[in-house]
Amino acid sequence: MCAKLGLAGEEIRGLEILVATLERWQTRIKLIGTATLADIWRRHVLDSAQLLSLIPERARVLLDLGSGAGFPGLVLAILGHHRWPELRVHLVESNARKCAFLAEVIRASGCDAEIYKCRIEAMRPFATDIVTARACAPLDRLLGHAEPFLGPGTRCLFLKGRNVERELTNSQESWKMGITRKTSVSDPEGVVLILEGVSRRDDG
Repeated sequence: MCAKLGLAGEEIRGLEILVATLERWQTRIKLIGTATLADIWRRHVLDSAQLLSLIPERARVLLDLGSGAGFPGLVLAILGHHRWPELRVHLVESNARKCAFLAEVIRASGCDAEIYKCRIEAMRPFATDIVTARACAPLDRLLGHAEPFLGPGTRCLFLKGRNVERELTNSQESWKMGITRKTSVSDPEGVVLILEGVSRRDDG
């Protein structure tokens, strides 16, 4: 997996810390689905890390909505720490125990990320270059969460499953956007949605 993504050295070490910490914490709190634990590198790490190549080098601010166990935001913070030190990653998670987990991985791995222990709606808006999310909400609602942080050049990278076309159809009633679909490298039924120029329809 690491070779497929061109990862090496400290990048791999950081991901190993994430996985080892998650495996320890999973015995106390449910961070990921128990059935996916045995396949964590493909189902969670690879699924998240594939977004790395879609982040422009000019990006400086990344916002991850509903970070949960750190997928994809914490994975991207670990990898971005070594590739783009200027990239600032912001993780939004309302669950206090999951926030404690995120903080432990950040401390142990030495990556740079800021945690917001609150609901997305409570966040004070700021300018972003990248907005990411995975298993957070249906697309129409997800865009509503992201809206205060979107600018003309913001790129949204959303990991979606088999219902992606239905979600796109529903969301296009209220939203305008440029859409690129990319087949997931971790799941043949998964899709990476690359959305640009997102704005609410005047009549939406």
